[in-house]
Amino acid sequence: MSEYLETDVLIIGNGIAGSTAALELAENGIDTIVISKGDNFSHTNTYLAQGGIASLGQDEDPGIFVEDILKSGDYVNNTAAVEFLVKNSRQLVDKILIGKLGVPFSLKNGSFDLAREGAHSRRRVLNVKDMTGRIIQEQLAAYLEKLDNLRILYNHQAIDLLTFPHHSTNPMRIFQEPKTVGAYVLDQKSQKVKRIFARNVILASGGLSSIYLNSTNPSDVVGSGVAMASRAGARLGCLEYVQFHPTSLYHNEAGGFLISEAVRGEGAKLMNRKGEYFMKGYSEQADLAPRDEVSRAIYGEMIKNGDDYVLLDLASFAKISIQDRFPTIYENCMKYDIDITKRPIPVVPAAHYSCGGVMVDIEGRTSIDNLYAIGEVALTGVHGANRLASVSLLEGLVWGVQAAESIIRTLEDQKDLYVISEVPEWKYPAPQEELDPALVWQDLVMVKYTMWNYSGIIRTRKRLERAKSDLEYLRHRIIKFYQKTEMAQSIIDLRDSVHTALLVVHSALMNKVSRGAHFIKE
Repeated sequence: MSEYLETDVLIIGNGIAGSTAALELAENGIDTIVISKGDNFSHTNTYLAQGGIASLGQDEDPGIFVEDILKSGDYVNNTAAVEFLVKNSRQLVDKILIGKLGVPFSLKNGSFDLAREGAHSRRRVLNVKDMTGRIIQEQLAAYLEKLDNLRILYNHQAIDLLTFPHHSTNPMRIFQEPKTVGAYVLDQKSQKVKRIFARNVILASGGLSSIYLNSTNPSDVVGSGVAMASRAGARLGCLEYVQFHPTSLYHNEAGGFLISEAVRGEGAKLMNRKGEYFMKGYSEQADLAPRDEVSRAIYGEMIKNGDDYVLLDLASFAKISIQDRFPTIYENCMKYDIDITKRPIPVVPAAHYSCGGVMVDIEGRTSIDNLYAIGEVALTGVHGANRLASVSLLEGLVWGVQAAESIIRTLEDQKDLYVISEVPEWKYPAPQEELDPALVWQDLVMVKYTMWNYSGIIRTRKRLERAKSDLEYLRHRIIKFYQKTEMAQSIIDLRDSVHTALLVVHSALMNKVSRGAHFIKE
């Protein structure tokens, strides 16, 4: 009999959303397992988040914050979700991030040193200089280590959700409503597949931006949660709204290093390589316009002038100590002999955030029983067509709590959800072929180039149709490869990359109206 584990709640992912849910569940005595692809707590988008976490200001009318989110999202947001987020923002930041975790947000004269970012009408972004996500992730990990009822399994990757009736050998299950009962999970060290059974599963697996050639995300953030939910039959939405961050460092060794939007919030201006500051020609908000507008403006300047990048000039406009306010950005740029206190930073847009995902309600529940989704993998409707800066960490915090509280309320009523003997052990291919990394790399690069060129910042119907055709052929080949090859993270990521890419392209083809991050040129 192959190894299996049982728990009340399985959480797939350990960023701010998954970790917050784990914290709430474990503190309430709920047996919880968290799995992470990485070999430690830092392998998350949360860890890479620089700018900060937006929160309702002490003297702020909630309607102003709500309006900023709606305006940035081109008014296709779920207004009820936006209002819920804003209403709960300060309370949960105070209770969890400050009260429980002790996150040392930057202070100035005894008060929070709030930042302003693009499309915010005021300063409301709590920050720890330019390393907010890293500090939050570190504090979360340290807190979680002390909790009973919680197991964190690093180097473990979800392959597929276990669902009834699909994975049950009992034919009578067909007469029951679909429900999630766990996941098949790869132990990357042993290369063996485990069954983890759970009364509830929370997808907190992050986004999909690394299906693009240029991305600010870790390389394995390829929409695995979206792909698994799709195969399980969960309802998805708004996947065409892939937000590109306007400013990632342009250098062939930088690996999509992000230059925070807070840099523009502190006065930096974009200019082309001719030395022209161009954003006023594209938006009334100039350099503080929403991300989709700034990304398209940069793309337009690059095309118009035949350039590979533009420049972000902080040195000429900063009224703060650059090294003190942005130590991480300063240190990383200096690795490439770019002194941001003296010269502009070469930047280029990069895929950054998925505004769509697995559709959920106000408690994080998906369309499949016992399956929740939180964080970037989820579609709460908060972000609409284009996410407002520094709202993602807040959404992960709020819905992490919401999902946990929902599970705590309903766990007692969940009985006899599954029978372990009904679920087959993982079937390994026979004969099993050795994984060829050259084949994986080539297919993955094809996915990334196809998405970048045909379904990127500027789209056309012809490009999208070409992407669909190319990706469908590629998926057929990849699935055959996957079915015959030994199990490893790279082959799972490749399978999920092409699956998610096709979902994004299909959504883009179905939506003929340009809004926010989806700009389709006729």
